[in-house]
Amino acid sequence: MVSAETLSAALTKTLADVSPEALGVPASWKRYEGKVRDNFTAADGRRVLVTTDRISAFDRVLGTLPFKGQVLNRIAAHWFSLTKSFAPNHLLSVPDPQAVVARECRPLPVEMVVRSYLTGVTSTSIWTAYARGDRTFCGHALPEGLKKNEPLPAPILTPSTKAPKGGHDISVSRGDILASGVVTPDEFDRAAEIAMKLFAFGQAECEKRGLILVDTKYELGVAPDGEIVVIDEIHTPDSSRYWFRASYPERLAKGEEPESFDKEYVRRWLASVGFTGDGPIPPIPDQVRVEAAMRYITAYETIVGEPFVPDEEDPLPRLKRNLASVFAR
Repeated sequence: MVSAETLSAALTKTLADVSPEALGVPASWKRYEGKVRDNFTAADGRRVLVTTDRISAFDRVLGTLPFKGQVLNRIAAHWFSLTKSFAPNHLLSVPDPQAVVARECRPLPVEMVVRSYLTGVTSTSIWTAYARGDRTFCGHALPEGLKKNEPLPAPILTPSTKAPKGGHDISVSRGDILASGVVTPDEFDRAAEIAMKLFAFGQAECEKRGLILVDTKYELGVAPDGEIVVIDEIHTPDSSRYWFRASYPERLAKGEEPESFDKEYVRRWLASVGFTGDGPIPPIPDQVRVEAAMRYITAYETIVGEPFVPDEEDPLPRLKRNLASVFAR
């Protein structure tokens, strides 16, 4: 495990923003900035995705965590490799611990969210809806008598709209998505099939590691040849909720929150100081940032099954050096 001292020392070397000039991106490349990833696209169909150290929750960017970008980038590459035989993806190469080169795709304007437990703390979570009395969620009927953090009868697909940066995503049904006209029925159903296959595979792999894959979101796009492919990331702590299987039954019986290492820790801290997505973002104390970073690293080591060895070099010069040959083409 990376020491707290190493993480504390890295607090001042996190990657928050990536300007094209600092990275050496040619003027002809187009830039798109997401909540966590900065994207640069060439005319020849290549896209460079730089995973920053930004952390987002409640659909807001909250700050940075040391080595978070490296953790996410490596975990995503791990899952892309494991699943490419049945879920084609956009990945071409991994030239830097915090960057990948991928095929440019047309993103589907819907997130494929798969849930298998009745949980969550946000206003759009399935638990929030159930607690207020809703017994239908995104078109799925829910049984009476469930308690928070209990398993659903079976995993369900609960699509979400993709809000602009700073906006709030909304969970909707397949019918709602199709009625909006943002995707065709064929695109939706092909993407949904891939999402459910990925989730089943992910749960089986996590079972081997002593983990429960609780819920996750997938982003998919249309490649130039019309193929539906997975983009962005797979089963990272940013896109997925993980619980530790060994402690889950006892904590559930006591009415305690399951043990986790994902960004739910940061969400709970924010909620404890009265922030749930609206208004000014409270500054996150360094000790919370270090603890959250440790949880991301624990996630990497548990999911991937190998020690996480961070690259402690200042990230921007390293990225510029490692991507120089990509931008020179």
